[in-house]
Amino acid sequence: MLELLGEANTVACIGLLGGIALGLAARIGRFCTLGAIEDFLYGSDDRRMRMWLIAIGVAIVGTHIAISIDLFDSAEAAYLDRVWNPLGTIIGGLMFGYGMALSGNCGYGALARLGGGDLRSFVIVLVMGLSAYFVMSGPLAHLRVALFPVETDATSSQGFTQLFDGFGIAPLATGLVAGGALLIWAIASAEMRRSPGHMFWGAVVGLAIVSGWIGTYWVAMAGFEAEPIETHTFAAPVGDTIFYSMTASGNALSFSVGSVLGVVIGAALGSYSKGHFRWEACEDPRELRRQIMGAAIMGPGAILAVGCSVGQGISAFSVLAFSAPLAFLAIFVGAAVGLKQLITGFVPAS
Repeated sequence: MLELLGEANTVACIGLLGGIALGLAARIGRFCTLGAIEDFLYGSDDRRMRMWLIAIGVAIVGTHIAISIDLFDSAEAAYLDRVWNPLGTIIGGLMFGYGMALSGNCGYGALARLGGGDLRSFVIVLVMGLSAYFVMSGPLAHLRVALFPVETDATSSQGFTQLFDGFGIAPLATGLVAGGALLIWAIASAEMRRSPGHMFWGAVVGLAIVSGWIGTYWVAMAGFEAEPIETHTFAAPVGDTIFYSMTASGNALSFSVGSVLGVVIGAALGSYSKGHFRWEACEDPRELRRQIMGAAIMGPGAILAVGCSVGQGISAFSVLAFSAPLAFLAIFVGAAVGLKQLITGFVPAS
């Protein structure tokens, strides 16, 4: 495959296939971070939250099995190869969650809705991708580094697997215990066990994350180019896709571009299969203004937190990075604050 397609195209295909699975999970399985939080807080329904836990549990178990059979080296993951900055995780996670609530979707959710014909999501995707680049490598990059310095040469453990490995606990044991505990917790609810669709699509999301790690690691080890080892996340990759669309003649495909396009394609296929595809536009300028503002907050938030609701919320969890639980909580709190503002306007109950 590498000889036929080349390394850049191969990793793009790996990202595309995983992205299609994620897009199908969003449109058919209704996998959605904001939707899960909203159901949990205001709908008295925790199935989509448990679905998220299943995705995390499957990703942890699958990734650690891959580590144990030398299909992946977690030390190469971006969430573990730099010194963790807790302040950046907290502030970035809160910003991302709040912006997600204002815009009505995270980056992954916006791509999925775009695949269903929602043109409002196209605006959200563009603004989020550009705002992420604005802070990552644009005019505010130097300010970001000054306020939230990043040390890329991590000499100490940056994840629980690495930490426990230092005490003689095998990575596989750590992954099976952590991932297994989350899976047991997720399916402990009788209502969840009566929802096989939720369990199936949660597992699909987790396996898509694992496929990214294994696929890009294989290309990096078997090829000659310095391809990054990564998996799905949807903040900077959206900016990468915008950048590639403008510079394709002098630039190479990447896993990120394949992943982003895959979600849109998978969501479109899922929407058509359910008869849900329809073109939609925003008829309320105030709503569009709010969504643009939310997207502009989400992008920088994801860069500060080194990941979005998928990147930190699932992918970083898959390697048991220290940052993942705190980012998960910060995103949840930020989204809860944003939802409260939208739904109740912070008006005290009488």
